Amino acid sequence: QVQLVESGGGLVHAGGSLRLFCAASGRTFIIFNMGWFRQAQGKEREFVAAISSSGINTRYADSVKGRFTISRTNAKNTVYLQMDSLKPEDTAVYHCAAGRLVGGSPNEYDYWGQGTQVTVSS
Repeated sequence: QVQLVESGGGLVHAGGSLRLFCAASGRTFIIFNMGWFRQAQGKEREFVAAISSSGINTRYADSVKGRFTISRTNAKNTVYLQMDSLKPEDTAVYHCAAGRLVGGSPNEYDYWGQGTQVTVSS
């Protein structure tokens, strides 16, 4: 089992920045690929970014490419999502997930956190 806890969400004006944190405990964190997904009210969960277990490989949704950066510190069992140039359409609950692939589908992840709310005002 892996337990994931997100933090760092909040309210920010358009153009601002936030840094999300995902702290992992339980099974060895270093073996898992990690992803960030988001779910806006009334919409399906969508892929945001993913990073390989080593931290070398990353991938991003087109909607956030160039604005968001995913990273991890295995020694601290933590994955981060730096979000810059935020837009109102980025408003959602952001979830981190641990899985077997650096994938873009929720089905490729086995463990999920409860999420943290990000609200971007115009």
